[in-house]
Amino acid sequence: MAYSSERSQEARRGFLDPRTKLALVLILALFVMGGLGGEALRPIKTALSALPFALLLVERQGKRFLRGILMLAVGYGLLFALPYLPGVLNFLALMCGGILTRFVVTVVMGEYLIASTSVSEFISAMERLHMPQAVTIPMSVMFRLFPTIGAEWRSIRRAMRMRGIHLGGAKATRVLEYQLVPMMTSTVRIGEELSASALTRGLGGPVRRTNICRIGFRAQDLVLLVGCLFVIAVWILELCGVALW
Repeated sequence: MAYSSERSQEARRGFLDPRTKLALVLILALFVMGGLGGEALRPIKTALSALPFALLLVERQGKRFLRGILMLAVGYGLLFALPYLPGVLNFLALMCGGILTRFVVTVVMGEYLIASTSVSEFISAMERLHMPQAVTIPMSVMFRLFPTIGAEWRSIRRAMRMRGIHLGGAKATRVLEYQLVPMMTSTVRIGEELSASALTRGLGGPVRRTNICRIGFRAQDLVLLVGCLFVIAVWILELCGVALW
């Protein structure tokens, strides 16, 4: 007998399988953020850098797309302005621009992974990868932790803004005390509550859990996974002294 929510689960199904997203995060972390392959893989790195933004557009995540593009533009703008800046400013622009251009792409890909993957989908993917529960449980808690912390931070800022405690307000000197301190205590509490919630849902038990979410590789997953293998193959050939271009 089919579940009554089967159609709704299919409607909520993401464009990519969670395992494909994890593979893309790993590839971007190694080659774009980590700089693996050097200048020899520059064309491939450029294509990889555009991939997270394309996926955000596919998933209709316009705000995240614009925020990532803005941060990347700031990074490249700082690097472009290097010859025109004096000593200390030149160093700061080089440091900030280098960090932004290297990290933003991978951070955007991680944000896409968290935003477009439910906890059930992630757990199901990790079980199919035969990952131990010591890895699955903390990562599943992390998937709920970041969105919850973001919502808590927005609530604290709204509450403090109503009291005039914000940058540019009459009580701007109290921002550190009245916003960051409650945020730190809330983060500890949220982590404990989510860990307890994960355990009460059966994670960590001896019996394998079941779920009704649908995951699986489709054509787009196969294309991107083949692309990941191609990047690794090109890197290995470069290490062996075989230049493809």
